[in-house]
Amino acid sequence: MDKLKKNSIIAAGVILLIAVLIAIGVFVSGSLHDEKEPENTNGVVGIVSDGWSTGLDDQPTESASIQIPGYSMAEMKEGDTSLHLSIGNPEDNSCGFYATLMLEDGTVLYESELLAPGYGLTEIPLSETLQKGEYTAVVLFQCVTLDDAHAPLNSAESEFTLVVK
Repeated sequence: MDKLKKNSIIAAGVILLIAVLIAIGVFVSGSLHDEKEPENTNGVVGIVSDGWSTGLDDQPTESASIQIPGYSMAEMKEGDTSLHLSIGNPEDNSCGFYATLMLEDGTVLYESELLAPGYGLTEIPLSETLQKGEYTAVVLFQCVTLDDAHAPLNSAESEFTLVVK
């Protein structure tokens, strides 16, 4: 009987250990999937994160104006499906942005979801790849109110040179 009792205790311990490991696995797996799923934005997916920063030091702040990020040049490789460019809404703004990345000829490469102040992304998924060359590109910022209506305010364009190598 002692051997049977000992084997039962060992079996119960092994079952308990397996149950604990399964619980830990479920917890870890669940916490990895709790991240906000990227929203589909007109055929492309972009991950928008909070705490976005323009990456520029000593930005002028005027309480009555809207800050619009500016760009001079961006580079990418031919065939890339994303562009490393920081598009977002500076945290000092009191409005939301919809950002559209497009070429001078009107080809839309990316349209963002609503970007609240302090939100943005640095890897822009492109709706199409580009061939080698130099392009004139524009980020169109459409400013809207932050209430449920998202009423249009004004818009601004930030033009830059996009070099595809």
